[in-house]
Amino acid sequence: GLGTGSSFRANLEALANVKLAMRCLHGAALPDTSTEVLGLKLAMPVMAAPIGGVAFNMGGAEQNPVDEAMYAEAVIAGSKQAGVIGCGGDGVPPVISGSAFDSIRKAEGWGIPFIKPWEGEELWTKLEAATATGCPVVGVDVDAAGLVTLRLMGRPVAPTPPARLAEIVKFVHDRGAKLIIKGVMTVSEAQIAAEAGVDAIVVSNHGGRVLDGTPGGAEALPAIAEAVGDKLTVLVDGGIRSGTDVLKCLALGAKAVLIGRPVSVAAIGGETEGVVKYFGQIKGQLTSAMALTGCATIADISKDILA
Repeated sequence: GLGTGSSFRANLEALANVKLAMRCLHGAALPDTSTEVLGLKLAMPVMAAPIGGVAFNMGGAEQNPVDEAMYAEAVIAGSKQAGVIGCGGDGVPPVISGSAFDSIRKAEGWGIPFIKPWEGEELWTKLEAATATGCPVVGVDVDAAGLVTLRLMGRPVAPTPPARLAEIVKFVHDRGAKLIIKGVMTVSEAQIAAEAGVDAIVVSNHGGRVLDGTPGGAEALPAIAEAVGDKLTVLVDGGIRSGTDVLKCLALGAKAVLIGRPVSVAAIGGETEGVVKYFGQIKGQLTSAMALTGCATIADISKDILA
């Protein structure tokens, strides 16, 4: 986490503070975790979060035999095999976004490429390339706006004014895809996204890596879901580490969650097979947690299961 690490810890603490009401007197013996999000039919309401550069940030080439192309394919292909969907990362150098695009094309469009909020023409060039992969959904992680390292590399990112956001929405929609923006932490910004025509938002503090002193995603989620949940799809990420965490987020108002770091570790350690096995663990944990809170289907999950 950035600075003191408080925003990273807040993600974990916010989830830890949510308690579930255990129920065993019901007939939900074999819960069905399948769902549909943004028109995507998923085996469970989980996605792999967009993380790029992991292949050279986790020890470097000498210690890490998995290069960026192998990493991106592990996340995208592993997610597809597990019945969920993976998101591709963006950044510097270009091999990050290029590997994500290639992997999504190989998966016949089954992936969500995320683009950073670049200044100038780079944003539109990359959005064009992203939609050309055949993907059904494109993302922009607006919470990357404060990554000063990118500006130092001559590739600046910036906050996204509402008028520019509306332009992005139109650009993506005109190319037949839906738009997610990641990094919404207030009701007012969620409302701006809804007014601009965004299809989905991810309640996220960027893993606690861009601004010290923010609340956790699960803490900000309920008010945002209450305010705009009927206008767009609300997703969440940040510190989600188990199927029980997934259930908590759904009970707080999210339609699905994104999991980042553990998927990256699974991809580096076990490539595609590692990602498939990891999501299998999450699905098993979610199924068990649903059974022990009386939820036969994803639609049955509500705030009523919270203690």
